[in-house]
Amino acid sequence: MTVRTVRAGAVSLGTGHPLAFVLGPCVIESTQHAIDTAKALKQIAAAVGVPMVFKASFDKANRTSIASFRGPGLEEGLRVLAKVKALTGLPILTDIHDASQAAPAAAIADVLQIPAFLSRQTDLIVAAAKTGKAINLKKGQFLAPRDMKHAIAKVTDSGNSQVIVTERGVSFGYNNLVVDPRAFPMLRAFGYPVIFDVTHSLQLPGAGDGVTAGLAEYIEPLAQAGVAAGVDGVFMEVHEEPSRARSDAANALRLDRLEPLLRRLVALDKIVKDA
Repeated sequence: MTVRTVRAGAVSLGTGHPLAFVLGPCVIESTQHAIDTAKALKQIAAAVGVPMVFKASFDKANRTSIASFRGPGLEEGLRVLAKVKALTGLPILTDIHDASQAAPAAAIADVLQIPAFLSRQTDLIVAAAKTGKAINLKKGQFLAPRDMKHAIAKVTDSGNSQVIVTERGVSFGYNNLVVDPRAFPMLRAFGYPVIFDVTHSLQLPGAGDGVTAGLAEYIEPLAQAGVAAGVDGVFMEVHEEPSRARSDAANALRLDRLEPLLRRLVALDKIVKDA
């Protein structure tokens, strides 16, 4: 299956391009933490020789509890992301939750992400599309792969062909998600690059006491399965000490485990593409 090229800043995704990685902390915890994490991730990606986009959220509007940390907010968060971009040169991905956030976020970010829970929100998707930036549509946990054709059409019918689709698991009973490997070729059949969000697929939504639990011990085998299925990119939340992460602590990858995993994924991707 051939899919078109989509550009996230200097990173290209799609047929004929290297396996790309979207990496970063779930949420902006502080200016210095975002900068330090981005620099560490860039160094690892350069050592392995893979293209990378830095991701972090300025606001996590869908936290389980009202008491949970949401991030610094739009204005401060974009200031931090602009500093990260200036200091590292990395392309930036961040999510938006309201149509009014699209234009200011697009002034900094190379990719605007539509959260999975909001993947049917027409006004939000159209506002993001009209910025002209690449749009990463996360497939809702409640949607079948074929349902994403309508979300894709909301972007393309708004005059924007720069679409990425991300698989992040589907609801399976209470407090659980599963990943169906058939979803990857099904989504790629629409003709746009597909990213596998490994770490969010390992959430146990709402399974903690006011927080989302997770199964970080399965990050590596699940990532390998996705690459074997032929995805165009891999999305992982990474933290130097996940137990201290202020969001998604239970399903983030430890920073010191990233480089060996990237090397395995690149080797596996080569086997898939050479087959």
